[in-house]
Amino acid sequence: MSRVVAIVLVFAAATGLAAQTKRPPAAKPAAKPAAKPAATPLPAPERIAPVIVCPALLGVGVASKLSFCDVLTGSNPAEGVLITLPPHAGPVTLMFDLHNRHTYSEEQVKAHRAYARYTGTIGVLTMDNTLLSRAVVQSEFRTASDLVDRIGGGAGPGGVKAVAPTGSESVSITIPESEERVSILGEKLVSERLDGSATYTSAGRPIAVISSVTIEYRPPPPPPPPKPVRKKR
Repeated sequence: MSRVVAIVLVFAAATGLAAQTKRPPAAKPAAKPAAKPAATPLPAPERIAPVIVCPALLGVGVASKLSFCDVLTGSNPAEGVLITLPPHAGPVTLMFDLHNRHTYSEEQVKAHRAYARYTGTIGVLTMDNTLLSRAVVQSEFRTASDLVDRIGGGAGPGGVKAVAPTGSESVSITIPESEERVSILGEKLVSERLDGSATYTSAGRPIAVISSVTIEYRPPPPPPPPKPVRKKR
């Protein structure tokens, strides 16, 4: 009996030792995540002169050769200076120079009575009449050197117009990505002269001038290439 027990104990001990020395199965390496397709790089930003519809063109500068566009007061965006935006990805930056308008008189300059101080306010709106931003230009006029340029096509000496841009304010406005066209409309002009001051807000009145209109935008990425068509056997 004791021999049988001893054999059983030896077998059990051997079994336990084998269980202790048996190595666990090697862990399988974790599966690598599938590689993500490379993102299509966005085109570089571009700066261009956009398509503009100017309802009241003041004219072309004699020295600068720039086009100057009058900004009229109003409440209907369709009647403002319309700027069409090309297809774009992300917001668009609209930039232009804003000027006041001055009716030049050589006689007043010589008589030292030509002083004027102007404050013109305009708004940039979406086509559903949402105001995106306002811009203000404030300037003073005393002599011809305060003019930005003279405008050709007039009856004055040298074939220039009496009205000319004066003062200059660089304007930069961010246009949301969803917009395809914006409008620039005048809001108010405050004019201060030696003989008094006046405020103009009536619709259809030119109260400011813009020039050098440009936009900076990022073109949309090119469409993905078409998938190859498998031929049926």
